[in-house]
Amino acid sequence: MHLPPERSCSSGPCHGSNWPTETCQENHIDQLIKKATRPEELLELVDAGHHLNKNHAALIFIRLSRLPFEKSEDKASLIQDARFQQLLHLLNSQISSVWHGTLSRLLRSLYALGLPETSKELQSVEQEVRWRMRRLKYKHLALLAESCATLSRKQHSQELLAELLMHLERRWTEIEDGRTLVTIMMKVGHLSESLMNRLEDKCLELVEQFGPDELRKVLVTLAVQSRRSVPLLRAISYHLVQKPFHLTKGVLLDLAYAYGKLNFHQTQVCQRLAADLLPLAPNLTSGEVARCAKSFALLKWLNLPLFEAFAQHFLNRAPDIPLPHLCSMLLAFARLNFHPDQEDPFFSLVHEKLGSELAGLEPALQVDLVWALCVLQQAQEAELQAVLHPKFHTQFLGGESQKDQNIFQKLLHINATALLEHPEYSGPLLPASAMAPRPLALDRKVTPLQKELQETLKGLLGSTDRGSLEVATQYGWVLDAEVLLDSDGQFLPLRDFMAPHLAQPIGSQPPPPGAKRLAFLRWEFPNFNNRSKDLLGRFVLARRHILAAGFLIVDVPFYEWVELKSEWQKGAYLKDKIRKAMSEELAK
Repeated sequence: MHLPPERSCSSGPCHGSNWPTETCQENHIDQLIKKATRPEELLELVDAGHHLNKNHAALIFIRLSRLPFEKSEDKASLIQDARFQQLLHLLNSQISSVWHGTLSRLLRSLYALGLPETSKELQSVEQEVRWRMRRLKYKHLALLAESCATLSRKQHSQELLAELLMHLERRWTEIEDGRTLVTIMMKVGHLSESLMNRLEDKCLELVEQFGPDELRKVLVTLAVQSRRSVPLLRAISYHLVQKPFHLTKGVLLDLAYAYGKLNFHQTQVCQRLAADLLPLAPNLTSGEVARCAKSFALLKWLNLPLFEAFAQHFLNRAPDIPLPHLCSMLLAFARLNFHPDQEDPFFSLVHEKLGSELAGLEPALQVDLVWALCVLQQAQEAELQAVLHPKFHTQFLGGESQKDQNIFQKLLHINATALLEHPEYSGPLLPASAMAPRPLALDRKVTPLQKELQETLKGLLGSTDRGSLEVATQYGWVLDAEVLLDSDGQFLPLRDFMAPHLAQPIGSQPPPPGAKRLAFLRWEFPNFNNRSKDLLGRFVLARRHILAAGFLIVDVPFYEWVELKSEWQKGAYLKDKIRKAMSEELAK
């Protein structure tokens, strides 16, 4: 029997000696497309006499979109090239024969290459995708949706995006593995609220399959989108705690970031993150340390060994620490009221770095940093003067935005620090006109503890002359209540006596000798470090200022108040607190 001669192609032998020459040629063309490193190499295939079919044209466009272009003008000139247009025409004439997987990649590539909205070939490919949408794989739909959202803002592509999202939402049950689910959440979850809700439900179903990297990606995706999905966060936390995952440095830092950004407190997760990060602390970069400290500060989680390691890390690298990283660290320390063991060297580093660069920072950050130093009792006169100078603080006077009011509130606290804690301070100070109470200070939502305390105080005082509720001070703090007691512990009429601490002072005569002012300060659950009875730095500063202003303080923490069941118990509790405050003062 006569056998046909063996055939080969230039790219190597075919799989069988009896394969047709056309198949060898197609393989050869595929290899040329794959190996091309310049657009010209791909366009030359049109002129080289090769028999190109519709899939070759599609693959050329896909490869072109992945090649680097030095200038955006290069893409524009490429689109105008006659050979490029010839490929478009070939593709358009046979678009219905392009394979499903290739079709989805093709459309993404045409978006990346920047074809104009009026291109009939682009519109043709978009229409073909619409017709085949039910037959395309779920992951292809997701990738197309991402491309429509990120690579093209044209009306056609946005209309197609809406259809793709609708199909993704309807077919979400087709997702069968964790990796695909996590990829879709990251790439297109943010495009549709209802789709993201479905994906979160699917996550709850598949979370047992996730490894640490999938858990990390889901958490970071939720954090980036500020989606505090409590059921999903609880499920992820459970698996992080229960499974013996090895968590790499990158995973630990991302987990800390996500939990901090979402303000989701899970004690065992925080304990594990701190324990796993502690041995890694010496080898972290200053940026990673600053980022990690900020995350734990947002979580209100103070792990003393870890924060001591952070402080030591900065001291060990003092000459090379960038100022932004030092600023983040200082703000984290202030939030948690953390004072490192090597306090003097650490704050010497802070003052040295800030000395020449404070004035060049963004104004709001300048206020934040000086305020943080006030919290930690480390503010120096020059730093106080820098932000209390009229040329600086007037930019925040009268600001109506939430941000401006928050900044000015901190300026009031800085002003109070200068007045009450720096007797040698020579000025400048904020003007008296700036001390008037602002809506932000008084118009907050009333909490259950606040409401109960006010009702109990009203019953205890009996008359409005004997005390005041919600007292706005010139120091930027609001007292829950204020009373004035004589030396025998009897209530005095507040309005008759001078009150220099008020934002708008009243009264004309000084209090009688031996009289004492008492401030009632309620401390809610969010005012404390997590799993601790230690106040956050902001509230430590408030308490210090009120004491320095001459008050005796009646602390009303939530964990004591919650144990009081009857009105009689609450009244007796406050009376006992008043007696203790007076007794302690007499004993001094």
